[in-house]
Amino acid sequence: MNDGVPVAERLRRLLPGLWAGFLLCVAAVATPAAFALLQRAEAGRVVARVLGQEAYVSLALGLLLLMLERVAARDAAEAGRGSQFSAGMGLAAAALFCTVAGYFGVQPMMDAARAGQGSLSFGQLHAISSAFFGLKLLLVIALAWRAAGAARTFSPASSS
Repeated sequence: MNDGVPVAERLRRLLPGLWAGFLLCVAAVATPAAFALLQRAEAGRVVARVLGQEAYVSLALGLLLLMLERVAARDAAEAGRGSQFSAGMGLAAAALFCTVAGYFGVQPMMDAARAGQGSLSFGQLHAISSAFFGLKLLLVIALAWRAAGAARTFSPASSS
């Protein structure tokens, strides 16, 4: 069935929900399961691996969604329906920031804290990292919520 909705628009609507589901699975299924089944040290290694993979997937999805949101904002601005910058772009950029700061910024400091180095304890850094992950999850849920609303308001005639 061809309803005239471009593939990029379909992806812009679909990907935030998939990303949110992925983050929820990591937070609510994978991480608790590892600690429920494995010794603490082994579970920590498994979770570190899962979170590393999540960070790279989040980078890819975040960049793709930022580009898709940019195209949608540009199209809306050209049609006189908005600005070159959209709330969706802001949400995607903020989620990307949370990924970079939380994993690529804090994670190396956590490794140092385990070795007794640095000014913050492992627990403090873990709390900071968890806060970035939680904020990212909320931002992606907001992006998914907006995308679901966009599905009702999209008009193929307005995108040409």
